[in-house]
Amino acid sequence: MALDAQALTEDPRQEHVPGNVLVSIGALLLGMLLAALDQTIVSTALPTIVSDLGGLDHLSWVVTAYLLASTAATPLWGKLGDQYGRKRLFQIAIVIFLIGSALCGTAQNMPQLIGFRALQGLGGGGLIVLSMAIVGDIVPPRERGRYQGLFGAVFGTTSVLGPLLGGLFTEHLSWRWVFYVNLPLGVVALGVIAAVLHIPRRAAKHVIDYLGTFLIASVATALVLVASLGGTTWAWGSPQIIGLAVLGVVLAVAFVAVERRAAEPVLPLKLFRIRTFALSAVISFIIGFAMFGAMTYLPTFLQVVHGVSPTLSGVHMLPMVAGLLLASTASGQIVSRTGRWKVFPVAGTAVTTVGLLLLHQLDENSSTAEMSAFFFVFGLGLGLVMQVLVLIVQNAVSYEDLGVATSGATFFRSIGASFGVAVFGTLFTTRLGDKLADAFRGVDLPPAVSLDALEADPRVIADLPAALRPPVLHAYASSITDVFLYAAPVAVLGFVLAWFLKEDPLRASVTAPDVTETLASNPVERSSHDEVCRALSVLGTREGRREIYRTITERAGYDLLPAASWMLLRMKRYGSVEPSRIAEHATVPLPVILEAARQIEERRLAVREGLDLVPTDAGREAAERLSRAREESLAELLGDWWGPDRPTDLTQLVRELNDELCGSDREQPHDERPVTRFG
Repeated sequence: MALDAQALTEDPRQEHVPGNVLVSIGALLLGMLLAALDQTIVSTALPTIVSDLGGLDHLSWVVTAYLLASTAATPLWGKLGDQYGRKRLFQIAIVIFLIGSALCGTAQNMPQLIGFRALQGLGGGGLIVLSMAIVGDIVPPRERGRYQGLFGAVFGTTSVLGPLLGGLFTEHLSWRWVFYVNLPLGVVALGVIAAVLHIPRRAAKHVIDYLGTFLIASVATALVLVASLGGTTWAWGSPQIIGLAVLGVVLAVAFVAVERRAAEPVLPLKLFRIRTFALSAVISFIIGFAMFGAMTYLPTFLQVVHGVSPTLSGVHMLPMVAGLLLASTASGQIVSRTGRWKVFPVAGTAVTTVGLLLLHQLDENSSTAEMSAFFFVFGLGLGLVMQVLVLIVQNAVSYEDLGVATSGATFFRSIGASFGVAVFGTLFTTRLGDKLADAFRGVDLPPAVSLDALEADPRVIADLPAALRPPVLHAYASSITDVFLYAAPVAVLGFVLAWFLKEDPLRASVTAPDVTETLASNPVERSSHDEVCRALSVLGTREGRREIYRTITERAGYDLLPAASWMLLRMKRYGSVEPSRIAEHATVPLPVILEAARQIEERRLAVREGLDLVPTDAGREAAERLSRAREESLAELLGDWWGPDRPTDLTQLVRELNDELCGSDREQPHDERPVTRFG
């Protein structure tokens, strides 16, 4: 619904968000910013980090350690926050994240950095899930869509700024500042949260699935270790790799057994009996695999092969981010408006495949325009499918499974990201070693340079004679771009699976997911109640213009001006209205208000008491019927979730939203465009 700046004024009867809540939301946004930034800021610093600390073959684990830790921790943070209070847990998450950031900045070797990144990821998962949950604690349901949109904007912004900032810090300060920058921002967020955040105590008891969480994290870790160490550190047929693979299978069997008996399973197995969920989970895995694998290694291609500075490598990545954000936003909006969605996962996986094949064509001689075009196509493919996968999963499940199904779909994308980075790293390292050996077979290298040194530290290329550099650059270029060729069949699998998705009609309440459900590297963790609340608040925002008042007036059986219905609902809420005072603070023009007031008086729905209009018995009855019409309209949006056996929290949510939506200054029952509008 259209909102205006004057709507947040001093009208004592008007609901508004208190100043301390706005300050708290600012601190929550800062916490979210830290976690979101850390997903993207590291990518452009990675080539410099591995040059400083050594171990190009371990580059992938700097990213994977963070992804795995944040993915595994997310469901625990959500449920522990419900049970023990989110403010305290959020503060703990910030402290863990800051300790991890400080330690990452002081790391002296790759094993240290990888371990500290895991600690940082543990806190980062909490920052994202708890900041979103706290908004639901301190903001009325009607406002949540608006404020959660701000958190989505943070993700969109960091996806653009992250690579640029990573490059700037690396080039002009040190790669260590990629981590140190978190410290002052985190301390500010910690102080503000401690001072001004007050959350109502609503403790909810959970039977937390600690064993299931541990087992699924262990399965993911074992498989990622097989992918990253097989063929590099250990041969594929070595006892270590075979042992890890067997361990992964045993842990997976144990996980299935535990989840069948868990009271609140971290991933309910019954969801896999729903074809749409099962297919979407696999496609989400594939998208995470391609997206994060590419985002990790493309900066290395740009910096090492093309000699681009860390900062400019972030600039070169912008076309991919632009394609992703553009397609993601557009596809979500189109699906929400048309109800047709199957074309997007099919087209998205197809374009992603084309994008991977185009990236495979890049080499050391590719122009900036060519690289930008290929990056944009690849991002476009990812964006076409990412939002829609979350949306169709939400549409396919019952209300009770809505929250866990959403987190399940995003969980598989997170695991796919971890797996993709590891597999890309293994393929890159293996190909680079072979290509460097082929390039310099029979060639005498300078005494200070060895093949091992060239493979471990890209800076050694500068020590080579000019005549020997082209084959090294070609080896690096082809080793990275070959990875995209190997990833293309995985995307083709996603394309084939997308054809088997069944296009069920969309519920009216299933709206485009927010950006946190699209771009976050860790799973989204919200309850079913929170998901529906977000969706209905977004729908309410869209509807809050003259059309909704015309609709509910007709439904209630009255022939009134939309503004007259609006005023009657305000009377129901506040007991009376003063038309001139409304005109001062609302965006509704005075002539519209006066005409509505005149109609209400003429029809004996209200009488004058001084400057106020007070409803008559007939006016109170009309307001009740209008309110019921609004509640019925909201309930209808829920489709089959609003069944006879619906849970009481869903009924309460619709009533609460109806109370908030009926009779607010911020709704626009006219066609006039306000001076300033938000959301």
